[in-house]
Amino acid sequence: MRIALLTEVFLPKIDGVVTRTTRHLDQLAAMGHEVLIFAPGNPPASYAGFDVVPIASRGLKVYPEVEHGMMGPRAFRRLREFNPDIVHAVNPIWTAGWSALVAARRYPVIASFHTDVPEYCLKLGIPWVKPIAKWGLRTFHGRAAVNLVTSGPMMDKAAEYGIPNVRLWPKAVDTERFTPAARTREMRARLTNGHPDDPLILFVGRISAEKSVERCIPIVEEVRRSIPNARLALVGEGPLYDELRASPPGWATFTGYLSGADLHAAYASGDVLLFPSTTETLGFAALEAFASGLPVVAANAGGLPFVVADGETGFLVNPDAPDAAWADPIARLLTDPDTHAGMARAARMEAERWTWRASTETVVCYYDEVIRSAGQ
Repeated sequence: MRIALLTEVFLPKIDGVVTRTTRHLDQLAAMGHEVLIFAPGNPPASYAGFDVVPIASRGLKVYPEVEHGMMGPRAFRRLREFNPDIVHAVNPIWTAGWSALVAARRYPVIASFHTDVPEYCLKLGIPWVKPIAKWGLRTFHGRAAVNLVTSGPMMDKAAEYGIPNVRLWPKAVDTERFTPAARTREMRARLTNGHPDDPLILFVGRISAEKSVERCIPIVEEVRRSIPNARLALVGEGPLYDELRASPPGWATFTGYLSGADLHAAYASGDVLLFPSTTETLGFAALEAFASGLPVVAANAGGLPFVVADGETGFLVNPDAPDAAWADPIARLLTDPDTHAGMARAARMEAERWTWRASTETVVCYYDEVIRSAGQ
């Protein structure tokens, strides 16, 4: 099968969308499919043996890490020469959105909904953009024969935004790289600023308002009322990074972005993952924590209830609850070894159920469905 993949974000940026996209490409390569990738920003020349066609783009002031642009004549010429059986628009918001509108005139299109942009608009302080974002989602996804969503709750959200013909893209996680065996005392010392024997709470993700990261320090302050030596490590970077680390408490560590073996070790070396975000369409950090044997305390919002089984693999908390309501389940996990061990085992077992091969095979079936329908 010949697949043109138009993506809104790609390497070298690392986030949940890029993780899912690259793991999907890995599996497509292993399955023998042909793919041509179109990506904004400064992407690598190739990935998984597939050529990457760069799209001229620029960052947005409110979200500078993500660049947007338009496919030009040269890119469309590459698309025509490749002559795909299907076009997959990943997260069509701008670049992939307008490109998919044009591509849909000639090729069957499938799209995938990864980012709740209207909710991001509220978190980023630009509420006037929300109606435009909803229009964009409805318009761009409206041209796709099938639209993939990443969690059960997002099927309802897609319906709210007027996204038609929805199918579920199964969740998956790399349980070979993300594993409890990656735990090291050296990484734990790094995350605790030299106190590896102290209880350690992790946050992993973009240090930005849409992740509700500003709640982490007050929540851990509340935890420290009952566990005075509890520590917090924030793994990631983003717009709030400099502000939050300008005068951090002595028990908080900011690592910046971690990737590869360092990221795997960071997850495995923590005790609990704190995940207060309310804008997740799935929540890859929770899945990666599970694979690493880490229970998760997360917001009961967005796609996170699709991942975290409350009371089994972690705890779900009302996102508007006071800090003490978040601190209680964290403190329980840090002080009750049996509860922590049981949830850690359940989390790892849950992660082992979801493989990238099975996920990609499901998506390839959707590709076949769309191609067959277009040929009728």
